[in-house]
Formats: sequence, C-alpha cells, structure tokens
Amino acid sequence: MFSRLRRRDGRQGEPVTFAAGAGLVSARLRDEAGNPLAGAEMTLRHKRGPRVFRAVSDDYGLAVVTAATGTYQVTIGAGGYREVTHTVDVASGDHTSLGDVELYPDASVRLPGPGRWVIDPDHTSIRFVARHIGLSRVHGRFTRFHGSINVGERIENSSIEVVIDAASIDTAAEKRDEHLRSPDFLDVERFPKIHFFSDRAQRVAGDRWHIDGTLNLRGASRGVRLDASYLGLRSWNGDRLGAIAKTELHREDFTINWQQTLAKGLVVVGSTIELRLDVQAVRGV
Repeated sequence: MFSRLRRRDGRQGEPVTFAAGAGLVSARLRDEAGNPLAGAEMTLRHKRGPRVFRAVSDDYGLAVVTAATGTYQVTIGAGGYREVTHTVDVASGDHTSLGDVELYPDASVRLPGPGRWVIDPDHTSIRFVARHIGLSRVHGRFTRFHGSINVGERIENSSIEVVIDAASIDTAAEKRDEHLRSPDFLDVERFPKIHFFSDRAQRVAGDRWHIDGTLNLRGASRGVRLDASYLGLRSWNGDRLGAIAKTELHREDFTINWQQTLAKGLVVVGSTIELRLDVQAVRGV
C-alpha cells in the first residue's frame, strides 16, 4: 500500500508505503503567524480500544502517522498552545489529510511580571549526561548552587545568573567523583565556581525560548545557547515560575582534554556533555 504526501510547493512527493490493514493520517501544523510549527505532537487514540499512535511534526510542520483501521480522536498540541482535536476514520490503504492546522497561544500560561526571582535549590536540578566507552551514559548532577532571574519590563531583556559549586559534582561513584574534581577535569582547587550569565532571551514559538549567555568553566568563557521551555506560574509558599532547559557542551572548548583510548581508537569519555536544568524560582525573596 502507498500514498503520496504533497510537497511544500504543492506537487506530489514520493510515495509513502504502509502495511495492509492500516491507513495514513497527516497534518501540516502552523503557529498563530502561519509559520510551520516544528515539535508539535499529534496523538491518535482509538475510540473503542487501547491503541494509541503518535507523531511529531518536522521542521516544515508536517506530522505523519500510520495507524490501524478504526475511528480515532486526534489531539494536536505543543507547549504554550491550546490543543486542537479532530475525529478521523482511518481506512485500510487510505490517506486522511487534516490539511493546515493552526495552533493558537494558550492565554492561561502567563509570563512573569518584572522583578527579581530567586532560584529555589530544593526544587531545582542541574544534571548532565556523558557517554562512557561508547556503551552507556553516565548521569550526574551538581548539588550546591544559587542563582536569580531578573525579569525586565520587556521579558526579552531579562537576565539570568547561576553560580555552581564545582566540588558538588555527584555521579553516585566516589572514585569517579574524585577524578572529576581533579586537574584532569574540573580542577576545583583552582576553579571552585562555575558561572553562567545571560541577558538575552528570544521567544521561538509557544513556550519555547532561546537563552544566550556566557558559561565560565575551568577558567574558560564560552557562549552557550539554552533551549528552554517556560512552564508557567504557580502559587505555593510564594509566587513561583518554572522552566526547563537543555544544551550540549563540548568539554574540549573548556580545556577539559583528559582522555584514554581503548582498542581501535574507542575513547573512554565522550566529548559531548548534555546539560539539563529543571528550574523553580520564587519571586522577591
């Protein structure tokens, strides 16, 4: 079985194949300005059974999913946008196109007002992931840090500052942590603090932001872009805001060059470090 999806210029593209007893559902997702919306999720839930099928839109806003025949509720959503729902009947060998689907901002997700917000270390995590001998991932975190977010009159002019105690690195392995504190890696005796500062934020779409700043690590300063998602405001022991963010660092950029090589050139520690942050901040404390 096959179907054809239309290309961006309106012409038919290459055929898309799928199994007998299944059909194809597609949608081209756009934001409130009519631009393609990447990263939105389209979920099909069968009306009479447990079957669920999902797809995520690509850089052109196209989401395509193959599903078994039946009647489905289709939910389309993205962070910071109101969900859109449809009902579709999936027929064997058939292609059902929802066409262009526009998503609109969720007005209930309010941005924070101007002022100072202090990061709550008890409800914030700074974590990292590194590759080990190409087989597994080592997960770690920093347990001591402080920081603040100063929200400007224009939120794009807000500033963020975070200071991390480098010696607080924790990978749940004492000998490894001692090595990571040594001059081979963080060299915490000479460089006890890791510092991040940003005064540039740019909204990408919905709840997604780019935060550009400078990271000073092991005496080297480099520009870093955080891909962030704003989670909204809550009241609990004060007014709170939430956000998550991630980025990738190349440790050689910060002169962390220690390495061992196994047979056939396989390295012990990967070059790329994934950094992930879950942040809660409290207003005016």
